[in-house]
Amino acid sequence: MPEHVLVGTRQRRLREIAGREQLFLDAARELVREEGVLNVQMARIAEKCDYAVGTLYQHFTSKEDLLIALATCNIQQRVEMFRRVAEWKAPTRDRMAGIAVADLVFVRRYPEHFRLAQFAFTDVVWHAASAQRRQVALAAGKPLGAICASIVNEAVECGDVQLKGLNPSELTLGPWALTLGVHTVVHLDGLLEQHEVREPYRLLLRHIHNLLNGLDWKPLFDPSDIAELERRMGQLCREVFNDQPCA
Repeated sequence: MPEHVLVGTRQRRLREIAGREQLFLDAARELVREEGVLNVQMARIAEKCDYAVGTLYQHFTSKEDLLIALATCNIQQRVEMFRRVAEWKAPTRDRMAGIAVADLVFVRRYPEHFRLAQFAFTDVVWHAASAQRRQVALAAGKPLGAICASIVNEAVECGDVQLKGLNPSELTLGPWALTLGVHTVVHLDGLLEQHEVREPYRLLLRHIHNLLNGLDWKPLFDPSDIAELERRMGQLCREVFNDQPCA
């Protein structure tokens, strides 16, 4: 058989495999939305797609493998939001704080994704997935860290901040951990009300600016100046996210 025919056949086969995998992921996402992540069963997904469950396992080695794949699906949209903040014509400090706002916009746009990711990236699910699937997930999220590190590198070059023995990834771990933590407690119904915490995402930005002040990231800013905090957030929403609600 001519080589070009073999190549064409191979490419068609790869498209069929990719299309079938996407079909499985779409069906799994629908079941998660309708019944919750804990009720998703591999047999139900295969049945919904009119395939044998064995075919599903040819794509995903386990339910955990599928959940990690599903949690990785929207990562490119998140990367794009981070990139828009990084390219924003604003001081490096405002862009670093703006990354947290980008994450908030992403969570509001894809609420099911965030709830799924909370579960999928727990230790018990993560380590039950295949090493290959975990590697794909890590590779997909790598640009997020690279974008944040690029803001830090620019800040160092222009004298806005000093690393003080940290590397850029270590420095950005603080704002990232704060953001992830606030997302988590916000989604625990009743917890914030019990502790009388109001407007948690504005509070998050105040904490991030306090952290950036501790790093001596210039220009220093008083996070208790709520009017200025609102002004900066409004500017970000207008210029980067086309007036979408940011907090």
